[in-house]
Amino acid sequence: MPSGPVAAALAYLLWGLFPLYFKQVAAAHPLEVVLHRAVWALVFLLVLLAAMRRLSGVFAALRQPRVVALFALSALLLSANWMLYVWAVVNDHVIDASLGYFINPLVSVMLGALVLHERLRRAQWLAVGLAAGGVLWLTLVAGQLPWIGLVLALSFGVYGLIRKTAPLGTLDGLTLETLLLAPLSVPLLAAWTWTGTSAFVQGDAALRLWLILGGPLTAVALLLFAAGARRVTLTTLGLIQYISPTLQFALGVWLYREPFETSRLVGFACIWAALAFYSAESLWFAHRRLAAAQS
Repeated sequence: MPSGPVAAALAYLLWGLFPLYFKQVAAAHPLEVVLHRAVWALVFLLVLLAAMRRLSGVFAALRQPRVVALFALSALLLSANWMLYVWAVVNDHVIDASLGYFINPLVSVMLGALVLHERLRRAQWLAVGLAAGGVLWLTLVAGQLPWIGLVLALSFGVYGLIRKTAPLGTLDGLTLETLLLAPLSVPLLAAWTWTGTSAFVQGDAALRLWLILGGPLTAVALLLFAAGARRVTLTTLGLIQYISPTLQFALGVWLYREPFETSRLVGFACIWAALAFYSAESLWFAHRRLAAAQS
């Protein structure tokens, strides 16, 4: 594995470039893409854990009902997040999807305060309020809530909250999630393929390869993230994570030429300002705490 910051940056780089991948498999139904992603990720992870001789931990977790229930819920949340994200990219809503991952850090902050009773500093409340103002502006401009971004942010935020309190690490946890999805994903994908109506059957060899690669790509990105997150500070990780939505936004605007009116720019600018303010305050607070520890 590369160094901590490099590993984390590579993970967010992969996530930011995922719209390019989903455009390659646009001929497949979003549900089929998610099913392939889950099945091939499971195959990849089982082989990896077997090579590392760590399968026993996953199978031991299967004998703990509370752990199984917790990871079943996180697996459903992750699948729903994947499904909506694939649908958004295929249907030319890459910019709307990027909004979800821009506001996700602030959603996580709010969930920490509401669920884990973490105390927020005044500057953090101001950042959350500024982001909420941006969402309100986008709602007024569009005449409806920016539901794609909000659902992506909330689903991934709750997923992150569950994984934060879960007893398994990233690799074992992801394997357990895909294993719990297998009784649903494997029969559905097999039936879809057997009827001959799936894109995997009707498509060419390149499409089949892309669908198979979805699982390993997902697993590799999460492994890089796990390796990076263990070796960098939360403040550094918080800054690096903006690589992903920034790339998604850039792809939506400049590569896919999705409409982006000036009125919407105001709402995005509020959210960007909130993130910049939140990140600057986090850096300042971390610097003060380090200085106090060294004095």
